[in-house]
Amino acid sequence: MQREKLGSRIGFILISAGCAIGLGNVWRFPYIVSEYGGAAFILIYLAFLVLFGLPIMTMEFSVGRASRQSIAGSFKVLEPKGTKWHWFGGIGMAGNYLLVMFYTVVTGWMFAYFFKMLRGDFSGLDTAGISAEFGNLVSSPWVLTAFMLLTVVLGFSICSLGVQKGVEKVTKVMMVALLLIIAVLAVHSITLDGAGEGLRYYLIPDFTKMEGRVGEVIFAALGQAFFTLSIGMGSMAIFGSYIGRDRRLFGESVTIAGLDTFVAITAGLIIIPACSAYGIPTDTAGPSLIFETLPNVFNHMAGGRLWGSLFFLFMIFAAMSTIIAVFENIISCCMDMFGWSRKKASIINLVLVAVLSMPCVLGFNVLSGFTPLGAGSNILDLEDFIISNNILPLGSIIYILFCTTKKGWGYEGFLEEANTGRGLRFPKGLRIYVKYILPPVILFLWVQGYVSKFF
Repeated sequence: MQREKLGSRIGFILISAGCAIGLGNVWRFPYIVSEYGGAAFILIYLAFLVLFGLPIMTMEFSVGRASRQSIAGSFKVLEPKGTKWHWFGGIGMAGNYLLVMFYTVVTGWMFAYFFKMLRGDFSGLDTAGISAEFGNLVSSPWVLTAFMLLTVVLGFSICSLGVQKGVEKVTKVMMVALLLIIAVLAVHSITLDGAGEGLRYYLIPDFTKMEGRVGEVIFAALGQAFFTLSIGMGSMAIFGSYIGRDRRLFGESVTIAGLDTFVAITAGLIIIPACSAYGIPTDTAGPSLIFETLPNVFNHMAGGRLWGSLFFLFMIFAAMSTIIAVFENIISCCMDMFGWSRKKASIINLVLVAVLSMPCVLGFNVLSGFTPLGAGSNILDLEDFIISNNILPLGSIIYILFCTTKKGWGYEGFLEEANTGRGLRFPKGLRIYVKYILPPVILFLWVQGYVSKFF
């Protein structure tokens, strides 16, 4: 079967950026930036993004493009005879399933809140009433299941149309709309009366916030830079397998990481100044920030129903661009492994993902008593922990070792693929750094994740 291809370079960049741009850009990045010194933290984050994220992303793209396979088959194509690198393909594929088992549920929340904003459900509610709205949403397994199914059906329907007619065409529209909406929201937010204090808080370096906790700041910056790009389980490699060899992959990685960072920083320009303008604290991250703090902000804002609807539309695009990318990886894996047609792979996985997403749905209501990571945790937290704290960092180490050791693909093979075409060249002299420094640092990050989680 002839491998499908993306129709354009811009399609490849926007799809890959869409996979990287996710909910963490919005509900985690603004919080940790303001927590750890504003622009001072951003500078440290950008340094780690260049030092850690870009080399690994380039390696993942290279493995995909050289093999013309998904993670299910890419290592087997490139590995030396008799080696077992392809065993990681199964783990990476499992990681993609595990990610969408909770990401489909959270994306469903975005659809629910978009419709709530359009209907004006938050009008006249106080802070307690807004918090109760989120509690009512997650306590209903039927409502959560309906919005999860909307996400799953929509995502697989798009992917079933093909790489160019479905994934590329729809993602390009969503990403352009996302960038336009986020720009409009940011301009509106920074021009609100009273937004100036929030802007200064967010963008002016404040090194006093780092005093006595430099290690904590460095770890937070390193973790955000590493996890923001969705590297380590083949989500980027799949799109490398769909592109030609006319562009060097390091330059493409820089562009994609730049788009991801732009969205993250701009999300902060939406959230921090608006909260400042209305005197609402920004001391929360995660779902509480998105589903409780921000609806409260929009309630205080002139035309808040419109601005809130636009914000949750932006969130839908950010989440669905990731969903479509991961669904495409899953479909491609099944096509490579079992020889299925695209439509067969889409239908079977639509049913499978819907069923696999149910534990996360029920974890907020029927199974809320199950606290796998301690008091206050739920099934979503467990699934997220397995992905973010295990498969992504350990998978990244696998990609690094595969691309730098003689028992793997080897550094020369990687360099030849990465530097084919026009654009920024991956420096040959980085071999010692990527082979001997990157893996131990990522391993330390992995261990530190367990320490911070459980001790």
